[in-house]
Amino acid sequence: MTTDTIAPGATRLAVDTLAPHLMKAMNGLDTASRKGTLEDSLIELVRARASQLNGCAYCVDLHTKDARTGGESERRLHALVVWRETPFFSDRERAALALTEAATRLTDGPVSDEVWAEAAARFEPVELAELLWNIAVINAWNRLGAVARAWPLED
Repeated sequence: MTTDTIAPGATRLAVDTLAPHLMKAMNGLDTASRKGTLEDSLIELVRARASQLNGCAYCVDLHTKDARTGGESERRLHALVVWRETPFFSDRERAALALTEAATRLTDGPVSDEVWAEAAARFEPVELAELLWNIAVINAWNRLGAVARAWPLED
């Protein structure tokens, strides 16, 4: 058994500076994914929840800070991990969070027709496409952040 000798919050591999052409492309995709019709607050909830599921400390920190800056309440952010058990989220947010979880946890099985139907009922087709892109983008960021710990956490 090996133990992790890298301090929590420390960088393992600076993927952004080692492969700047890929970082530039990823930043472009990230920017494009945010330029649609979805409300910023929803995007941050989705990104924070996927980051929680993927264990990306940097992304959880970033997206909860961004959500707070955008006006999100501390109460809802603290309840995000148990969103199903609270009355704090709208039906639209619940559909987005359910789709986020299902798409993030594909190893548990395919996205169910029930989850898909609920999201499709709450989002116009263009919004649903944008939501899927945002879920895909944050999952890619999470993999970079959780595996490479590419960006250090700061107090």
